[in-house]
Amino acid sequence: MKMKDLEKDSVRRLTIGDGADGQRLDNFLLGELKGVPKSRIYKLVRGGEVRVNGGRIDVGYRLQPGDEVRIPPVRMAAPKAGSVARLPPSTNRLLPHVLYRDEALIALNKPAGMAVHGGSGVSRGVIEQMRLELPECRYMELVHRLDRETSGVLLIALKRRALVNLHEAMREGKIRKRYLTLVAGRWPNPVQHVKLPLHKRVDENGEKRVTVRDDGQTAHTIFRRLETFADFTLLEAELKTGRTHQIRVHTSHLGFPIAGDDKYGDFELNRALAKRGLKRMFLHAAHLAFAHPMTGEPLDIDAPLPADLTAFLETLNHAQAI
Repeated sequence: MKMKDLEKDSVRRLTIGDGADGQRLDNFLLGELKGVPKSRIYKLVRGGEVRVNGGRIDVGYRLQPGDEVRIPPVRMAAPKAGSVARLPPSTNRLLPHVLYRDEALIALNKPAGMAVHGGSGVSRGVIEQMRLELPECRYMELVHRLDRETSGVLLIALKRRALVNLHEAMREGKIRKRYLTLVAGRWPNPVQHVKLPLHKRVDENGEKRVTVRDDGQTAHTIFRRLETFADFTLLEAELKTGRTHQIRVHTSHLGFPIAGDDKYGDFELNRALAKRGLKRMFLHAAHLAFAHPMTGEPLDIDAPLPADLTAFLETLNHAQAI
């Protein structure tokens, strides 16, 4: 990427190279204008202050090699006296959670409680935090998503071609995803294929809600029973499709809600479990297997079960084998 104007307070004109080929304009600007709120970036684009090839453009425009992007000077509010811009405390940093990294992608063991994107009251999500910790990475985009309370393997692309290839692999079912989850009740079958169509909607509060419905999208989960306790079952869930909240809705619909699930779970049970030490949903993305998006080399990425979930399992009484 070439920069024609380097003065701090002048308009910048950037020529798009292969690294940003196909990237949305708003995501590109978020990387170039670090720390500027997304709402302000949208206002700059809609007001015509950001232009592509000399013309007004929509925030959803996908950039092409050779495009020239005009970026106006953007002044941020002056920091309070004595304040210094800095990374958050080390306990909040994500680099120690990296499971795999090369020039094309990062596999991260996402902590529970952290959203993948900022917004809706979340000042900084995984992608914003990683951009802060790795400012030298000119391109960085999420390959897929995990719910805020779900921990485990999350892929981040560092090259546009890697992102495109991984998305294609997902559409073709070439990425194997396996989760670990604890459900309430005694799961009856050692292996069970669940094929229940899912319908997604947004409720009056703007929250995504998913239900089993005949006219919904095809959804297929393979559940394997790993361990049986007196009142719970530890399952491995393999996703054959990747629908929103798929595992959570499939287990809940069958009468086996995930322990700690505050949307589709047993709320009274969740309150009792919180007193026993389970403070969040017991759902962990434990394994991803796929071909490297640039080299084709097979990759198997594993994220160990977090300490809080392991500790809770140790408090449960084992039941006799079914």
